[in-house]
Amino acid sequence: MTSPTPNREARLADVFSALGNPVRLRIIFMISETKRPLHIKAVAQNLQMDYAAVYRHIDVLKKAGLVRVFEVGRSRVLSPLHSDILNHIFALVQQIEHE
Repeated sequence: MTSPTPNREARLADVFSALGNPVRLRIIFMISETKRPLHIKAVAQNLQMDYAAVYRHIDVLKKAGLVRVFEVGRSRVLSPLHSDILNHIFALVQQIEHE
């Protein structure tokens, strides 16, 4: 494993910071479990939160490179990026919980 450079450290910190919020983790879990992109409005309804609040969380995830947001008609939908990496992180957390 190579030593992280300052840029890599900052990038890694951004990713873990984005994942360090329970609401953002719920969003990641939700979109990782579906085969198709989800409407942000549906995510907000599922979380029983205001659309604007959910969108702010999604923006953090997007800036960290964890989700992609695109427009379909007048709606915005999101899908996970790097699902395989997120699944490894989820598996690691489960392994830590069971030790």
